[in-house]
Amino acid sequence: MSSLRVFVGLDYSNAVVQVCVVDAAGAVLGNRGCPNDCREIVAFAEQFGTVAGAALEACTGAANLADELVLHAGWSVDLGHPGYIERLKQSPDKTDWQDARLLADLERVGYLPKVWQAPEAVRELRQLVRYRQDLVNQKRKTKLQIRAVLRQARCADPPQWRPWTKDWRAWVAHLAPLPAQSRWVVEQRLAELAALEQRLQVADRRLSAVTAGDAEVARLLAQPGIGPVTAWTLRAEIGRFDRFRSGKQLSRFCGLSPCNASSGPRQADAGLIRAANGQLRAVLIEAAHRLIRHEERYRRLAARLRGRGKTGSVVAAAVANRWVRWLYHQMAGGAAAAA
Repeated sequence: MSSLRVFVGLDYSNAVVQVCVVDAAGAVLGNRGCPNDCREIVAFAEQFGTVAGAALEACTGAANLADELVLHAGWSVDLGHPGYIERLKQSPDKTDWQDARLLADLERVGYLPKVWQAPEAVRELRQLVRYRQDLVNQKRKTKLQIRAVLRQARCADPPQWRPWTKDWRAWVAHLAPLPAQSRWVVEQRLAELAALEQRLQVADRRLSAVTAGDAEVARLLAQPGIGPVTAWTLRAEIGRFDRFRSGKQLSRFCGLSPCNASSGPRQADAGLIRAANGQLRAVLIEAAHRLIRHEERYRRLAARLRGRGKTGSVVAAAVANRWVRWLYHQMAGGAAAAA
């Protein structure tokens, strides 16, 4: 292997990875497609010199390849933010050759807009958390479908039972005045709902077992307003709190900061920023509603905001914003060294 320091850009795809190798001056030494195999990529790049750094865009599968390159080849690998990298392109054309060259150049000059590379354990936890959320979404959809059939048949709920209690479900299954085909559909939907609830219980048990020894999850559960689902989601989507420089940065990552829409003398907000994980933001908004009900300082904050004419959704987002900033200081100082 040559002692020449080189930089590598990897344009990832599931079958072929475009590998561009440049020297310290930016001259292209090689740029071709390699099979999506760590050994093939390393063999091609290291024939030109010692790899001083490598970059690839964050996408599905990219983190696994990055882990392999770090573990087996000892490379320093950075994941780049796809949105910011797209804005740095100087041509409307898109080719794998150009994309790999851009990544190599950004890594060479130190301008790659990096994203945090979550460890495998955190990525696996995300799989479980997102699978659970998918089940929750399916459950919600099934409930709406059942209610739609009841509304179409003009079936009013019995006043003595709350919807979705055991007695209410028994009424829907056996006593609700439904036409024959509508009853059959409702029976199928109720069976789907029961199956989804069982799968949710299995997912919850697995998440509990997987996170039983996780110190970060234990610290989250010790905070007021945080239950298991909130703790699992925060751990999976945020990972480490100390990777953020401030509570304000964490709040922005969670999508709880106002989006500035100012121009000239006009100063305005355009709602919450959109570049955020929707599931994470929803969990934090739900936590804010609990805090408003049970924590005195957040109840007072909500009352002040309502007194200024703010709507309920704005109040919940503001409380979540304030709480996440406070949570950062609780969690970042004693974050575990290992994710």
